[in-house]
Amino acid sequence: MPSFDVVSEVDQHELTNAVDQAQKEIQNRYDFKGTSASAEIADSAIVLTADSDFQIQQMHPIVYTKLSARGIDIMCLDAGKVESSGKGVKQRLSVKEGIDKETAKKAVAKLKESKMKVQAQIQGEQLRVTGKKRDDLQQAMKLLKEAELGLPMQFQNFRD
Repeated sequence: MPSFDVVSEVDQHELTNAVDQAQKEIQNRYDFKGTSASAEIADSAIVLTADSDFQIQQMHPIVYTKLSARGIDIMCLDAGKVESSGKGVKQRLSVKEGIDKETAKKAVAKLKESKMKVQAQIQGEQLRVTGKKRDDLQQAMKLLKEAELGLPMQFQNFRD
């Protein structure tokens, strides 16, 4: 019986490269010269540090463009509050991986209400969709791509 898995993952190597590129651009930009502005990865989050809240806001487009250029969907980022720490400020951009229970339930409900002949099972942080026909599974993929569930989704292990 044909099936595929729906996952939400971020390529860690590409994430590291994108943050490194953003850090280089921040170091070279004139408006950040002589400041403590930096972007780095710390335990599955991007940490932005700067002298002021305004500089943090100026770093967002730099980081987002570098991530997008590397093929990382910025919907996987969850921006935390800007916190003051000593002289400067910090902000954590958490990288969300895996499909949480609520999002998985929404995806299953979308598939059920579409009346497609597919079944979906929640398996930890991924979703397995099975059906009798390959065409039904391709329609299910299209439906899940169009449904805005708040997470970037990838489809893996397509089996006939």
